[in-house]
Amino acid sequence: MKQGITIQERLKDLRVERNLKLEELAVATGISKSALGSYENDEFKEISHKSLVALAKLYGVSTDYLLCLAENRDHPDTELHLSDSMVKLLKSGRINNRLLCEIATHEDFVTLMTDTEIYVDGIATSHFNDFNGLLEVLREKVLSEYQPAGEDTALKTLEAMQVREEDYFCQVTHRTWDAILHAIREAHKDDTDSAPDGSNALNLIKDAKKALTVPGSYLDVFTALTCTQLQIRYEKLSEQERTVMKNIMKKTPAYKDSPLSRMKRK
Repeated sequence: MKQGITIQERLKDLRVERNLKLEELAVATGISKSALGSYENDEFKEISHKSLVALAKLYGVSTDYLLCLAENRDHPDTELHLSDSMVKLLKSGRINNRLLCEIATHEDFVTLMTDTEIYVDGIATSHFNDFNGLLEVLREKVLSEYQPAGEDTALKTLEAMQVREEDYFCQVTHRTWDAILHAIREAHKDDTDSAPDGSNALNLIKDAKKALTVPGSYLDVFTALTCTQLQIRYEKLSEQERTVMKNIMKKTPAYKDSPLSRMKRK
């Protein structure tokens, strides 16, 4: 996930958010359609002060927001009561602020913070201690009155029912945290900077297995696999074409550094 968006992306997002076509935006702002298009697509296109003000006014945002100098669109003057350390961290570039915002605005984040606060403040500590203390009293009573021999089911059950506060809140917060991360990951699975799914790896394994069936040396196998990746049908090549391909492959670092170059097929 990218750290931030570009000015071009921001302008396009605002227009699409309002379901405006470039022609409609041109009429509303008095800026030509070609200029508006270049603002959204040309990274090096300068935006005039007049156009910047007109767009900011139409969209109801600050010019700083349009220029990606601010992320706060609706509440520019809000006092957030952040500590100096938090402000310093947010400005440092060490963390992805966009990702942090998506985590904090997820519908389950309030639940996560509530459960975290309960644990940190020790609000439920006495209840856990009372419950575990009662179970321990029952366990001691069973031991003293009935003196069970060996592994007794009732005793083991009383032990298992005791819950450590840390374990309970670890499970509760972990479940909520997983839900938040899964939702955000799903929302960004098609982003250009996200890792592709495992299908590419599976296809490569499938192609490698097919290449291993090719008769000849490991150079033949490597060449066949490379052809597959280039969408060339190795089996359709003539002997002369295969020879040319193999001579080329022998010169590539990919083959020279490969274990296949030092192996001989039986």
